[in-house]
Amino acid sequence: MSGKEGPGGFRKRKHDNFPHNQRREGKDVSSSSPVMLAFKSFQQELDARHDKYERLVKLSRDITVESKRTIFLLHRITSAPDMEEILTESEMKLDGVRQKILQVAQELSGEDMHQFHRAVTTGLQEYVEAVSFQHFIKTRSLISVEEINKQLTFTTEDSGKESKTPPSDGQDKQLVTWRLKITPVDYLLGVADLTGELMRMCINSVGNGDIDTPFEVSQFLRQVYDGFSFIGNTGPYEVSKKLYTLKQSLAKVENACYALKVRGSEIPKHMLADVFSVKTEMIDQEESIS
Repeated sequence: MSGKEGPGGFRKRKHDNFPHNQRREGKDVSSSSPVMLAFKSFQQELDARHDKYERLVKLSRDITVESKRTIFLLHRITSAPDMEEILTESEMKLDGVRQKILQVAQELSGEDMHQFHRAVTTGLQEYVEAVSFQHFIKTRSLISVEEINKQLTFTTEDSGKESKTPPSDGQDKQLVTWRLKITPVDYLLGVADLTGELMRMCINSVGNGDIDTPFEVSQFLRQVYDGFSFIGNTGPYEVSKKLYTLKQSLAKVENACYALKVRGSEIPKHMLADVFSVKTEMIDQEESIS
């Protein structure tokens, strides 16, 4: 063992000889120095950015919850006697979701949205899913991203925060316009999630004796699947990942349509939903094994 090695055979480092209970003598940096003032401004800026990020995360959670409730409400259409009543109630719920999105637009005013996109993407995808589901029930077609963005343009009265001189009582209040644009990725991911809701709608409608809806949903899902297939691996990773789930939903709907076409006259209408649910479970088990 050399003299430079310790008792355990490890080589000593230079700072091991420095007494740990003593500090190096140095001058304290003045709090009024330009360096400290610069770092303090950096700290305030980062704290404000982190606080805004947390507020956006909370708003995104609220948007997600309210959008899911709207989707659950829309699923009741397959068994409800009055479809217009549910559509009206769903529109009221979506208006409440848009008020949350207005708060997101106000938070992102003057900011680069891409810096905060991760905080709000989950809620925006869920909103796209809810809006597109409602639009499909009404028109049997897919809503475009331009139509969604038109609904996300808000006009509010200036509360005095935007201008330094608040308007007097006799003066007309100024109107402020807020906009939030859904990104193409959020739109595609929301539409991909829509296919799962349409598959559930197809199975539920069959159980209630509706034979036309499964074939309409099947034709629509084929068009959506063809569109996603054109994107392929050239799009974002999340899009190609959800393409597999979209294919599964299409296969379940096509199996339901096949059973209706081939064995629809053999199976009573009130038993069709049970037959489809058993087939769906068998498909899921085969896919999990493979």
